Amino acid sequence: MLNTILVAVDDSPTAKFVIEALSQLQLQPTTNVIFSHVVPTVASDFDLVADRPHLGSDEFPYRHIEKQLRGYQDQLDCESEIEIVAGDPAEEIIRLANIYQADLIIIGSRGLTGVKRILQGSVSSQVVSEANCSVWVVKEVED
Repeated sequence: MLNTILVAVDDSPTAKFVIEALSQLQLQPTTNVIFSHVVPTVASDFDLVADRPHLGSDEFPYRHIEKQLRGYQDQLDCESEIEIVAGDPAEEIIRLANIYQADLIIIGSRGLTGVKRILQGSVSSQVVSEANCSVWVVKEVED
């Protein structure tokens, strides 16, 4: 049984397919789903507001992401949480999965190939190779 599922989404069209994959699972009322979004940082000393507690809606620049994740939460009949963090996407997804002791990570794949894959790296490949739990990589599928 899946007790904890980490759902990693970004603001790409692939997020829709990740959420569709989640909806295919038969979630128990006791299942905890963590919707996560990682804001990539360029410099390690760059302090993003996403890493600090937020109080008012105007103080949090990623409100649209939080709203999107809350919309996903509203579709569930089980426990869920939201995590918006800053850092290296693969490292942060793995860190969150370890913190929550996730049984499964659901993540999208942008399908990068060739030079783009070499230069930008593959977040999903890194998560698959380094995660301590199962990883479901969802590709964008056109009807």
